[in-house]
Amino acid sequence: MRTWERIAICVLFFPAVRGVAAVGAEPQSPDGTQQFADFGDFKLRNGSVIHDFRIGYRTLGQLNTDKSNAILWPTWLGGTSQDLLQFIGPGNVLDSSKYYVVLVDAIGNGVSSSPSNSQEQPRMRFPRFGIRDMVEAEHRLVTDVLHLSHLRAVMGISMGGMQTFSWVMAYPDFMDVAIPITGSPQSTSYDKLLWTAEIDAIESDPAWNHGNPSKPLTKGIALVEEIDGMNSTSPAYRVAHTDAKGFEAFLSEIRSNAQADGGVASNQIRQRQAIIFLDAPKEFGMTLAQSAKRVRAKLLVIISPQDHMVNPTPAMKMAAEAGFPLVTLNSACGHLSLTCISVGPTVARFLAEPSSVHSVTFEDQANP
Repeated sequence: MRTWERIAICVLFFPAVRGVAAVGAEPQSPDGTQQFADFGDFKLRNGSVIHDFRIGYRTLGQLNTDKSNAILWPTWLGGTSQDLLQFIGPGNVLDSSKYYVVLVDAIGNGVSSSPSNSQEQPRMRFPRFGIRDMVEAEHRLVTDVLHLSHLRAVMGISMGGMQTFSWVMAYPDFMDVAIPITGSPQSTSYDKLLWTAEIDAIESDPAWNHGNPSKPLTKGIALVEEIDGMNSTSPAYRVAHTDAKGFEAFLSEIRSNAQADGGVASNQIRQRQAIIFLDAPKEFGMTLAQSAKRVRAKLLVIISPQDHMVNPTPAMKMAAEAGFPLVTLNSACGHLSLTCISVGPTVARFLAEPSSVHSVTFEDQANP
């Protein structure tokens, strides 16, 4: 997600969830500080190795006596665990007075080991990794560092939702429930085209110099922002919210932070490559329909049919095959439908009692 998208999520995600801690406020509990776990050499599934690997994470709340209340929430594309803090706390999306929440920085986000912070493998020397590698690192964190053998839930938004789908296939007995939100178990040709176009945009910057820029990239990053601006919502939303007179102002806004050094640009490329090659069912030699039968956790699948960033079709098919409840956010806000329709109460209800939640469609009256 780009900076302006994160701002929208920060302000409006789950707007109907209110309580002791309002959305957008810092958690009330004193924990949640940034922590790291060092794994040394971390072998990836493609055979490459990330040297001096470390994973960033934050924990909030307390484990109950039988260790049955832990929830894992990995980050979205470009997001950090700090971005997720605002959703955690008493009365918030995840109530840390009830749950032990583990927020994890996905590989390549600039906090966990990434092209931007690796001393031995900087920039594009940093090996390619996949969504499954993110999951394997998170599993090792949970089991070897936090000493948990089971989770109440795994949940995530966008690339976090992709990790959630991968989690339930790779470790089908490890969690009770899972909530992939605007994520997917596999990338379609449309997804691949989008992310390839953004990588090409970065690499087309005159300053790129084959991954060794001598100055910050601006033109290529600005083009990525434009592609995101076109795809993060929908044509109907963009036309309704940006008239001809306001277009230049909109364009100026999304270009305003269009700058990245070589390390950050390399982070963006490597995480996008991970999404491009996402195909969780194929990892197990299965079709999507077959992989749905592999899942043992109870899933709540949340999608937007107008999502132009993450094609919702694979998630919808998987929900249908396995009989998982599907929450459809019918909104022109597209991939950012969470900013326009509140699903917080539904998520909270599902975490407490999965059988109480059934498939439902929420209509966005403000952005039809």
